[in-house]
Amino acid sequence: MKKALFVLLLSAVALMGDEAHDIMKKIDNNIRGQNIYLQMKMTITSMGHTRTMKIQTWAKGTKKSFVKTIYPPKDKGITFLSLDNQMWQYVPKIERIIKIPPSMMLQNWMGSDITNDDMVKQSSIVDDYDPRILDKEGTVVTMELTPKEDAAVVWGKIISYIDTTTYTSQKDIFYDEDGKEVRIFYYENVKKYGPYYMPTYWKLQPVDKPNNRTEIFLEEVKYDSDISEQYFQKSALKRFSR
Repeated sequence: MKKALFVLLLSAVALMGDEAHDIMKKIDNNIRGQNIYLQMKMTITSMGHTRTMKIQTWAKGTKKSFVKTIYPPKDKGITFLSLDNQMWQYVPKIERIIKIPPSMMLQNWMGSDITNDDMVKQSSIVDDYDPRILDKEGTVVTMELTPKEDAAVVWGKIISYIDTTTYTSQKDIFYDEDGKEVRIFYYENVKKYGPYYMPTYWKLQPVDKPNNRTEIFLEEVKYDSDISEQYFQKSALKRFSR
């Protein structure tokens, strides 16, 4: 009898694990599709001041992404390229390509609360994290994501609150390697783009700076369009900065 109960328990754990992986695969598909183009407005509030940026980003899979700043005028044409976990930046004013070392991936991107890792790396939650279901309440599943042993990621764990009607996250809480809560991402205003769902308003709140926040408004979203491979070459940094 005890053996039968033990087998049933193992079966239930296995099913929960399969469900967790299935949920994360659906979320990952929503985030990136086959490829994705975004134009977004970013509003950064820090030390009582607010400023606005606009950027464009092109991405294919988990290893290729290209980002271009289009506003404000003083930052226009600054570009970023990520290939296989390596990152470069081009600054038109000094006409230089700068390689960003791994040690700077957690530094703030362009003065926002977003990190270099967030903006360019496009790491895959499916490839890099092991998911575990913590709770279910209606259509919302609470998931714990812990990095796989060989994953090149910067977070100790992520707690994600997922709406399973659209397979989009409502809130992500990020922890450092010591288990300390570092920041919270909030997602709202989910829209459908063909077979995909995407929140079009994101807010990042750093835990240690309650008066700071970075808000992102998606102005244009295109999935599975014909994105040229030219965007994912080092020559793109200068070519597409204009």
